[in-house]
Amino acid sequence: MKIFVNATSQNVSQPILAKALQELGFISPAIATSLNGVFVAVAERETAELRENDRLEVLSPMQGG
Repeated sequence: MKIFVNATSQNVSQPILAKALQELGFISPAIATSLNGVFVAVAERETAELRENDRLEVLSPMQGG
């Protein structure tokens, strides 16, 4: 299924967010996710379902000073 990840078109075979994140190479739990503009907590990723043309934003924490 085609979804948009950080504004880039991607194809995923997994309809569950947690599994799709793994498929896309996002293996660290220390990321923030938003699905169609709505924040998805880590605990909700196992039940959040993806649909064709969904928009997923994935953000990694940055360190610095």
